[in-house]
Amino acid sequence: MNFFMSPDVTLAAKLLEVVYMITGLVLIYTGVKNYLDKENDKKYGTAFFWIVLGIVVGLGKWIPVQVVGALVVIMTIPAVIGQVGYKTNDMPKKEYSQKISDRLGYKIFIPALTIGIAAVACALFTKLGALVGVGVGVCLAMIFLSLMNKENTMGVYLKDSKRFLDLVGPLSMLPMFLASLGAVFTKAGVGESVSSLVGAAIPEGNVVIGIIVYAIGMALFTMVMGNAYAAITVMTVGIGAPFVLAHGANPTLIGSLALTCGFCGTLMTPMAANFNIVPVAILEMKDKNGVLKNQFVPAIIMLVVQIAIMIVFS
Repeated sequence: MNFFMSPDVTLAAKLLEVVYMITGLVLIYTGVKNYLDKENDKKYGTAFFWIVLGIVVGLGKWIPVQVVGALVVIMTIPAVIGQVGYKTNDMPKKEYSQKISDRLGYKIFIPALTIGIAAVACALFTKLGALVGVGVGVCLAMIFLSLMNKENTMGVYLKDSKRFLDLVGPLSMLPMFLASLGAVFTKAGVGESVSSLVGAAIPEGNVVIGIIVYAIGMALFTMVMGNAYAAITVMTVGIGAPFVLAHGANPTLIGSLALTCGFCGTLMTPMAANFNIVPVAILEMKDKNGVLKNQFVPAIIMLVVQIAIMIVFS
C-alpha cells in the first residue's frame, strides 16, 4: 500500500497500476476457468500460462525483475510445446446475436467509440495518459452496454474476456515482447551496427537516398519486429539521424512519416499479431493469411507515397 499512499507517486501512475492489476485478474480468471473445464485436454498448460501471465501483468511492479524474467521464460514453455488451448467457448448463438443486432442497430458502436474517445481525451486534456484513458473508456463502455441490454452483466463481460483471450491464445503476449525487443536492441547497440553497415552504401550527403533507405528500412525492420515503435528507435539511431537529419531535414516531419512507413510494414507481417493474427482468430477466417494478402498492395502504395512526401518536404 505504500505505493498507492505515497504523495511522490502521481495519480496517473497509481491508476495505471490499478488497470494492470485488473487486467492480471482477468488473465488469472481465464486460467482458472480453463483448468475447471473438464473437456479441455490441455487444461494444465493453459491454466499455467494464463495464471502466470496474470501474475506478471498484475503484480510485475512488485516482483523482482529476475523473478519476472524467470516467470516469462517458463510461461512460454506450454505455448511452445502446444499445450495452450481451449475447448469450451461461450460463443453467443447466431439467432441471439442477430436479434440484438436488429434491436440496437448502429448504437452497438457507441461502447467501442467510447473507449477511443476516453483514451484521446485523457491523453490530451489530463495528465492521466492514454492507457489510463483506455481503462476509463472500458468502464464507461461496460456501463453503456449494461444500459443498452440488461442481460449484460459482469459475468457476461468475464465470459467474453475469456472467449477472446482463448481465441487469440499465446499470441496475446507478442506485442509486449516486441515492444521490449526495441529497447533491448537499442541498448545492445544495434542502431550503431546498422549505421556502420549502411554507411558504406549511402553516398555522403545524399539526403534523397538516405530518406529512401530510412523509410524502407523502417518498413522492413517493423516487419521483423512486428512493432513500428520498437523499430523507429533503432532505425533513427542507425540511419535517420546520421544520413537524413544530420543534413538539415525537418526532424518532426521526417520522424512522423518514418513512423508511418513503419506502419506500412505492420500491415505486411504476421509478427504484428494484434493487427494481422488476432482478426483472423476472432473472425475464424479459413485463410490464416487472408488479412495480410488484402493489406499487402495498399501497404506498398502507402509506403511509396510516404517516401515521396518525405523527399518533397524534407
